[in-house]
Amino acid sequence: MEPHRLDRTEARRIAIRAQLLDAARPRDLVELVRRLTLLQIDPTAAIAPNADLVAWSRLGSAYRPADLAHALEHERRLFELDALIRPIEDLELLRADMATWPTWQRSSEWLDQNQSFRRDILDRLGDSPVPVLSRDIPDTSHVSWASTGWTHNRNVGRMLELLTMRGEVAIAARRGRERLWTLADRVYPAELLAAPVLPADEALRRRNERRLAALGIAREKSTMMPLEPVDVGQAGEPAVVDGVPGVWRVDPAQLGQPFTGRTALLSPFDRLTYDRVRAQQLFDFEYVLEMYKPAAKRRWGYFALPILHGDRLVGKLDAAVDRKAGTLTVNAVHEDVPFDRATRVAVDDEVASLAEWLGVTA
Repeated sequence: MEPHRLDRTEARRIAIRAQLLDAARPRDLVELVRRLTLLQIDPTAAIAPNADLVAWSRLGSAYRPADLAHALEHERRLFELDALIRPIEDLELLRADMATWPTWQRSSEWLDQNQSFRRDILDRLGDSPVPVLSRDIPDTSHVSWASTGWTHNRNVGRMLELLTMRGEVAIAARRGRERLWTLADRVYPAELLAAPVLPADEALRRRNERRLAALGIAREKSTMMPLEPVDVGQAGEPAVVDGVPGVWRVDPAQLGQPFTGRTALLSPFDRLTYDRVRAQQLFDFEYVLEMYKPAAKRRWGYFALPILHGDRLVGKLDAAVDRKAGTLTVNAVHEDVPFDRATRVAVDDEVASLAEWLGVTA
């Protein structure tokens, strides 16, 4: 079919609406995660942990972090896998990958060398009436995991991660940053585990469709990203965007829809800006997460929040929370384009809303 022709304004509005960042705020946390397909877990909390910040930026002050814990740990309508929170029904789309995990040869060989260690962990979790911290599981490995990174010799943690990706173990809850582990069939619904595993190509097709619905507009192929892709294969319909090279895929349900924008402060990991190339091409928005840079080399700040205003990304907020002092300190507001009075007032109001939600003063 002939590609849809979009100007950049319409392309941006499609992306914003799909990410539920227009004026029509969602009201339910689980439905929010279903629409976005995921919340990424990141422990950095200069303002708030990413999953909470993403939820607040959509749901507003009605959202509380305890809501997320309740949906994960008690209702089991959400689940955590590989540092991503997903709706429980999407487990169906991941089981084909679980059935062939691990695909990395070194991990596969290490698992084969440690089958008795695997059985020991499964027995330990099965014997415990409650979920278990990794530090309470003995290391009975025959071959240690070798790495140049932080996982070196962390054999229990590495095996738990691997068994979780295989669908044998699940994360039952968190206590602070620590995860509590148990057997997967104690967390995942029995009817999902009993259902036939989808063919891999069907699962991939449906995941691409879900991802495009959450992004609105994306590339068919893109650079490989950690945790979750930013491309969508053949999902949706082809589109070209004026002034931007190449062909996109667009969710046809988003075409021709009305748009009313609002102002929002976004997490650095927010899916609207996570694909830095797309953000540059559609929004003229440059962003680099600078928390790993020396302070003297930072342009925008340790954990600068992208600022959405209407259908543009207009700047970055350099702010930090001091929880002991009970304050939100704004170090700088970096204006990518000069703010008019209405924009400045809207951003100030959003900063005040953020402080109120955090329970601190700005």
